[in-house]
Amino acid sequence: MPVSRDIVRTYSAPRRVTRALYSMGQREDRAIMWLMVGCFLVFVSGLPALQRAAVETGTDFQQDTIYALFSLLILAPLLFYGIAFILFGVTRALRPAATAYGARLAVFWGWLAATPLALFYGLLVGFNGFDHPGTVLVGAIWLAALIWFWINGLIETSKAI
Repeated sequence: MPVSRDIVRTYSAPRRVTRALYSMGQREDRAIMWLMVGCFLVFVSGLPALQRAAVETGTDFQQDTIYALFSLLILAPLLFYGIAFILFGVTRALRPAATAYGARLAVFWGWLAATPLALFYGLLVGFNGFDHPGTVLVGAIWLAALIWFWINGLIETSKAI
């Protein structure tokens, strides 16, 4: 099934989508692809905010873009592997059937599935700034969706077969 359709379905049935992805078997290449595409889309979502900051404060847009690209495509994946490892430990303590791959799948897929909200948030930051109530609300919804996807994904991938 196409990834875009799975992303849309994740908003209404996160466990069902995660179950289908997990049942495809352990594929590290697919998991890292979800993580990297999610990181790239979040980088793209931050470009309007970087442009706004460059116009308002006179910072160097090109330099800020390079730093953001490096941060999101090199450092953020390492951070997400750490988050997946920690969540695997917590999930394993609560549910012995949990697997490290299941935790990575839940974290990486949740990140990718939440990127439409990240793109909308980045657009709002570019137009309204960080402190606008609408921007704050969409940012909170993005964070809540990300956590919801992670929790549901961890529950689904740690079920005893």
